[in-house]
Amino acid sequence: MPELPEVETTRRGLAPYLTGRRVVDLEIRQPRLRWPIPPALRAGLVGRRIEAVRRRAKYLLVDTEAGSALLHLGMSGMLRVLPAATPLGAHDHVDWRLDSGQVLRFTDPRRFGSQLWQPLGEIHPLLAGLGPEPLSDAFDGALLWHRSRGRSAAVKIFLMDQAIVVGVGNIYASEALFAAGIDPRQPAGRVSRARYDALAGEVRRILEYAITRGGTTLRDFLDPNGTPGYFEQELNVYGREGEPCRVCSTPIRALRLGQRNTFHCPVCQRR
Repeated sequence: MPELPEVETTRRGLAPYLTGRRVVDLEIRQPRLRWPIPPALRAGLVGRRIEAVRRRAKYLLVDTEAGSALLHLGMSGMLRVLPAATPLGAHDHVDWRLDSGQVLRFTDPRRFGSQLWQPLGEIHPLLAGLGPEPLSDAFDGALLWHRSRGRSAAVKIFLMDQAIVVGVGNIYASEALFAAGIDPRQPAGRVSRARYDALAGEVRRILEYAITRGGTTLRDFLDPNGTPGYFEQELNVYGREGEPCRVCSTPIRALRLGQRNTFHCPVCQRR
């Protein structure tokens, strides 16, 4: 599933083509994605000018005067701006026709993505209760330390809790814990304040760098121009079971935490 850097890369790629454009029509060829596309999406988009393209966690929000389209890429979804005459593919489910003569095309072979609607002045239930953005000033080591007190869950599971901080998925949680030297199995409540300061800094650094590198190409992710991300080539632990640690040469180990694969170095991540 695309993680925060992939979604942010998509947002940055789409914004120049969408902001200020008017949606002249909505062509829905497959209304049943992860959730059915609501009629309110057409009512809120068609004939309206796009005011901004934002991101909240792993969701894209496309703002109009009536509210916001709430888009999620799911596991295999892709959003691209194309000439309106571009031939359709088998999994091209939705087109937003723009007054520029282009279309915003949503392609999703697995149909785990979504296109929903958030009326003006409301917060969609999917966004309610989310924690702060990891690239915002609201996220730091103090927040992690305070929210972790008394928690016995593994620190990696804690870090991936969207009520604690949004958008830190499996790949980047593994990488940030390695960079901070923290064993992913360590109970969250036993990690020190200094360690959380280091972890918050590494989360921010790694996410920002991954965005500059276009995200991580795993499975199907492509940016809106069809270009793959390149951060995967620089991963230190994720997906590298049995390979030597880039720091100490110890073989990287894999284990299961919270039903997810977790990768770590048993020497560099002792605490």
